[in-house]
Amino acid sequence: MAQQQFNQSEIPPEVRSILRRWKTIVVVIILIIIGFGGIFQIGAEEVGIVTRFGGYSRTVESGLNFKIPFMEQVKKVPVERQQKQEFGFRTSSAGVRTEYTRRGTKDESLMLTGDLNLADVEWVVQYRVDNPYNFLFKVRNPENTLRDVSEAAMRQVVGDRTVNEVLTIGRAEIAGKLKQLVQDLCREYSLGLKIDQVVLQDVNPPDPVKAAFNAVNEAQQQKETLINQAKSAYNKVIPKARGQAEETIQKAEGYAVERVNNAKGEVVRFNELYREYIRAPEVTKRRLYLETMQDVIPRLGNKIITDQEGNNVLPLLQMQLKNQK
Repeated sequence: MAQQQFNQSEIPPEVRSILRRWKTIVVVIILIIIGFGGIFQIGAEEVGIVTRFGGYSRTVESGLNFKIPFMEQVKKVPVERQQKQEFGFRTSSAGVRTEYTRRGTKDESLMLTGDLNLADVEWVVQYRVDNPYNFLFKVRNPENTLRDVSEAAMRQVVGDRTVNEVLTIGRAEIAGKLKQLVQDLCREYSLGLKIDQVVLQDVNPPDPVKAAFNAVNEAQQQKETLINQAKSAYNKVIPKARGQAEETIQKAEGYAVERVNNAKGEVVRFNELYREYIRAPEVTKRRLYLETMQDVIPRLGNKIITDQEGNNVLPLLQMQLKNQK
């Protein structure tokens, strides 16, 4: 001990000052390394998965956080960012005018339908990471697994439908069924992914038969057009004919009611006359005669009334001429 104290006392003061300075510099450097290596920041749409010697340690939220340098590592996972996978095409450049390419994607988009036809199906799967732990540790390369799962599910869904359903009326149903099926498989495989939406971008027949298929579609559309025109003509003619028939029936019914009522009125009038005739036959005869003459004579035009001998006709004719003037 005395020898050590003696040795230290033998060190010149200048050397001891330099050593103390170097010790301070080393400690500061170590603190700086620990600070820069231990403090990290997590973005607003991310979470951090901290691993210690490769094993899961904890999950940290957005903001400034600390880890043990050289012992812990941080993997940032975007849990709020919506991501997508494209099938049958790829986005080559995004912008105001997005450009796409189909190079090398033909095999994944060519589907066999339930009626043994082929359809070229392009679709997009939009997803988020909802379980960072499962996403990082449960499955190796989960994004490639999602691509394989999506392609297999699409082949299953398309294989249960005819080519006409796939190309026309069944697109919305296919997208909904595919989303549910892919989500179930992601949950079963513990991928840690949530499927937000499945969009069928485009569905076409294969290029070698596209012209024939378009011709068939045009024929079907023409057929539908003719059917609609026939239905339109039917809707114009048939209701009009029904209206005319109903109008004729109502007129006939009105005429029948009128005739019946008139007949009933004539019967009542005849019965009244008959009762009056029974009471006073001569008076009734004369009244009927006078009423008839009153109705008939105005219809005869110029009239000449003479006695049985036919005398004094000219004066009457002259009076009628003067009256006419």
